Amino acid sequence: MLSIRPATPADVPTILRFIHELATYEREPDAVVATEADLLRDGWGPTPRFTALIADFDGEAAGFALYFTSYSTWRGHHGIRLEDLYVTPALRGKGIGKALLAKLAAIAVEQGCPRLEWDVLEWNAPAIAVYEAIGANILTEWRIMRLSEESLKILARLVS
Repeated sequence: MLSIRPATPADVPTILRFIHELATYEREPDAVVATEADLLRDGWGPTPRFTALIADFDGEAAGFALYFTSYSTWRGHHGIRLEDLYVTPALRGKGIGKALLAKLAAIAVEQGCPRLEWDVLEWNAPAIAVYEAIGANILTEWRIMRLSEESLKILARLVS
């Protein structure tokens, strides 16, 4: 039996385990520096920065979706930005990822959001196939830009 529910602070250890498993799947096993304290602060602290859903399958946590709001200046409305979607390997192929996406779509529609967006690695063919099957479009004209670490600090110093 599959159920999707809002994550609670008690789910933080499971969410962090899933984040580590996702990083390994995405070929970056040593990249995670997040801690349980970080997730508690940013998910359930005084200024929540994200929301998460947990997929339970036969009473066991099977996956999660972590998301936050974005804003479209062109549409004049917020949207939902999916940061991570993960289903534990032993339970893939049971519709859990699709159910998490469907729940996020329902939340977006309920909130009047014009869109739900996320990124996918170009080599992740199984995920891309699922996303295309549910009607998602790959936006090939856009590229992700990122400043981090030292580059971020160097640019920030220009504000003096």
